[in-house]
Amino acid sequence: MLLSNLLSGKNELAEEVWVALRECTPVVLGVVPFGITCGIMGLTAKMSGIETILMSVFVFAGASQFIGITMLGAGITGWGILMFTTLLVNLRHLIMGSSLAPYMVRLPFPLQAFLAFFLTDEAYALTISRIHKTGYSVPYQLTVSIVLYLVWVLSTVTGVVLGGYISDPLTWGLDFAMPATFLVLLIPLLADRISLIVFGIAAVVSVFAALYLPGKWYIIIACLIASLIGGLLEGDSEHAQ
Repeated sequence: MLLSNLLSGKNELAEEVWVALRECTPVVLGVVPFGITCGIMGLTAKMSGIETILMSVFVFAGASQFIGITMLGAGITGWGILMFTTLLVNLRHLIMGSSLAPYMVRLPFPLQAFLAFFLTDEAYALTISRIHKTGYSVPYQLTVSIVLYLVWVLSTVTGVVLGGYISDPLTWGLDFAMPATFLVLLIPLLADRISLIVFGIAAVVSVFAALYLPGKWYIIIACLIASLIGGLLEGDSEHAQ
């Protein structure tokens, strides 16, 4: 009986890892050009190859790295302004973390901290999609997170190595792979009226906010407004039942 349980547990673990590898492959294809660009930008901003790579190793936040590198290239070296700017860019992680908190809070604190470091837009999108399909899975989130991290670091290394030969890989149009992948993950989740309303509101608000607000504030504003309206609609739906 014990042997059977052990084998069953190993099979479930292997299945979750395999599913995670399979589902994160399309996302990885979208991450690679951004990682290469990050490596090239670091060299352009007069950072050394080691500094650029270590930034990806220890920061692991694409948008913040791009902004940080741009600021360093412009001669802005004050740690206070760098930290404040990158904090604003990453405020959306508070919303993503809050969404996953009901599942992750049950985990040991060291594992929570480990997964929090690896939390990215891509890892969140894949994990929340998996939750809607079959429930929360630690091996799934862990596998997706580590794969994305390794690909990001290796892509940055590639950008540093090829920095003298490639000016900007995003001009190839490969950056479209990322939003296309997010749409593929999102559309199957729009299964009811409330989801469609929240999706529509988030889309409209984000577009208008992007036109009139600086930086990445449109992400935060759209998330907060869509979340508020979604919560109100869910509450009305429960009361109606």
